[in-house]
Amino acid sequence: MYKLVAKLNKLLLPSFSKQQLDLSKAKKWQMAIIGWRYYVTSRALKSK
Repeated sequence: MYKLVAKLNKLLLPSFSKQQLDLSKAKKWQMAIIGWRYYVTSRALKSK
């Protein structure tokens, strides 16, 4: 399930690393997206 969600995240959510976002200057909604992507990616990797 997490692998599918991770693929959807990659397609739908913005990539802040490509935008060179400084984490210390990130807004709360950006931090929430970063946290969500991290959570889903880590779960997808563990489910192998």
